[in-house]
Amino acid sequence: MAKVTGLGGIFFKARDPQALSAWYREHLGLDIGEWGGAMYPEDASRPGYMLWSPFKEDTTYFAPSDKPFMVNFRVDDLDALLAQLREAGQPVEDRVEESEFGKFGWVMDPEGTRVELWQPPAGD
Repeated sequence: MAKVTGLGGIFFKARDPQALSAWYREHLGLDIGEWGGAMYPEDASRPGYMLWSPFKEDTTYFAPSDKPFMVNFRVDDLDALLAQLREAGQPVEDRVEESEFGKFGWVMDPEGTRVELWQPPAGD
């Protein structure tokens, strides 16, 4: 059975993502990257990393969800997990995105939250 192996990131809407990132940098010591969020290595024996990232308040990246946040989970086999979800009748998006960062797919949870599933690239 394909499954989640860890948290890949927390993404949320903010009125002013730059100002909010600056506050987290100044007051909580987050190492904010030029792209506007923070990246954290986790247990070095496990692939991937974890992101903290504010998005503009009007982003459509979380659509069709109307929630102000989206969780990204690291998975061991994206294609198998998406097939399992489809077989169970879950609302899985038809597309899968592949890039140098890995493979991404999406499903909506029962409360209407878009959940991003991420398989890091091999060797990461």
